[in-house]
Amino acid sequence: MGMILSSFNWGKREIVAGDRGIAAGEGSIGQRWKLLSGEKKWEGLLDPLDNDLRRYILHYGTMAEVTYDAFISEEASRYAGSCRYAKKDLFTKVGIDNGNPFKYRVTKYLYATSSTPVAGALFITSWSRESWTRESNWMGYVAVATDQGKSAIGRRDILIAWRGTVQNLEWVNDLEFNLTTAHEIFGGSDEPKVHFGWHSVYTCADPKSPFNKTSARHQVLGEVRRLAELYKNEEISITITGHSLGGAVSTLNAVDIVVNGYNKPRDMPDKACLVTAFVFASPRVGDNSFHAFVTNLDNLHILRVKNARDIVPMYPFMGYSEVGQELAIDTDQSNYLRQGNLIIWHNLEAYLHGVAGTQGSRGGFKLEIKHDIMLVNKFIKGLKDEYRAPVSWWCEKNKGMVQQADGSWVLMDHEHHDF
Repeated sequence: MGMILSSFNWGKREIVAGDRGIAAGEGSIGQRWKLLSGEKKWEGLLDPLDNDLRRYILHYGTMAEVTYDAFISEEASRYAGSCRYAKKDLFTKVGIDNGNPFKYRVTKYLYATSSTPVAGALFITSWSRESWTRESNWMGYVAVATDQGKSAIGRRDILIAWRGTVQNLEWVNDLEFNLTTAHEIFGGSDEPKVHFGWHSVYTCADPKSPFNKTSARHQVLGEVRRLAELYKNEEISITITGHSLGGAVSTLNAVDIVVNGYNKPRDMPDKACLVTAFVFASPRVGDNSFHAFVTNLDNLHILRVKNARDIVPMYPFMGYSEVGQELAIDTDQSNYLRQGNLIIWHNLEAYLHGVAGTQGSRGGFKLEIKHDIMLVNKFIKGLKDEYRAPVSWWCEKNKGMVQQADGSWVLMDHEHHDF
C-alpha cells in the first residue's frame, strides 16, 4: 500500500504526497542522534521545534503507527487480534519502506494478555470457533536497524513499538485508577506505584495461551538482551514508541530496561546505551514516587507528545504525575483538518500531522517538512472535504475476502508466520 510520490496544488495550498519527511534530514540526524534522543533533555529543541527533531519524532511515530496498520480488528476473522503480515515484509506491506533511508528488520513479535477492564480497549477476540487464540493479542514488535539503517540513523538502533487502543474512546470511561507496586521492575521497592491496568498488560502471563506463557515483559526483555549482546561491539541505542495505552506500556518498558540493566551487555556493565521513549497521547503511568524515581535515572529520556484538546493524556486525573519532557501541539491550528473532535484529537496520524506543522508558542500552523496529509484519513474522517481524501481508506482489498476458482469467496486476511 505504498504511496506514489506526487505534488500538486489545490488553490493556493501546496500538498505533497508520498514523502514522509525523513530523507531531507537524514545526514544531520545521523550526526545529531544523541541530542535528538534526549541526551540533554531536548533543551532548546522543543520550542520552536527543531526540524531534525521534527523528522525524528515523525520517524518513531510512523513506527508506532505500524502496529495499527497491521492489526486485524475484524472480529469475523479467525485471526482477529493478530498481526496481518509476516515479520519479513511487515514494513513493505504497511507502505513505509519505499524512499525511507531508516531501514529496520523485525526480529520479534510481542503478545500480551490481561484480566483488567482496560483489556477490552486493547484486545479483539474472534467470533470463530477456530480462533488462533482467545487469551492473547498482538501487541507490537521489536526491530533493529539494518546496516543501511545504521548508516542513516547514526547507530544500531533497537526499536520497540507498542500498540495502543482500538479507535473509539469509550475505554476512558472504564478506567480504574488503582495504583499497584511493581516489584519485578523496581527490585522489591514499595515506593513507586503504577497504574494497575498498564502494569497488568505488561506483566501478565496465561498458561492457556500459546503466545503468553510468558508475559509481554519477559518477551521484550529477552529480545532486547539478545540484541544488546549481539551488537555489543557497536554503538547502540534502545528506542521505545507507542500511542495511547501503547504509550503507557512504552514508559513502563523503558523504565524497566534501564532499572534492570538491559541497556548494557552482561560483560560490559560500563557500556550503558541511551534509552529513549517517544510516546504519543499517553495516559499517565504512575504516582509522585514514580515520577521522582524516573527523574533520577541515568540514560533514560522520555518525550511525551500531547495534543492540546486530547483528554487521554490527562487521565487518570488524581494521584498521578507525568514523567519526562513534553512537546505540546495543537491540531486545531491546522488549516487542513476539519473542526476537531475527540477522535481527531486523539488519532495518531493526526498527532503526526500536528508534529509536522506545529509552530510552538509562536502559534499558527505550517508544514515545515513534507508529510503526506492523506495519512490523516487512514482510519478517520479528519481532513477537510476539499482535499478529497477517502474516509478510513486504509483496508485490505475486499477486507481480505479472496475469490476461489469455483467462484466462492473465502476470508484470507493473514500471512502465516512463526509467532
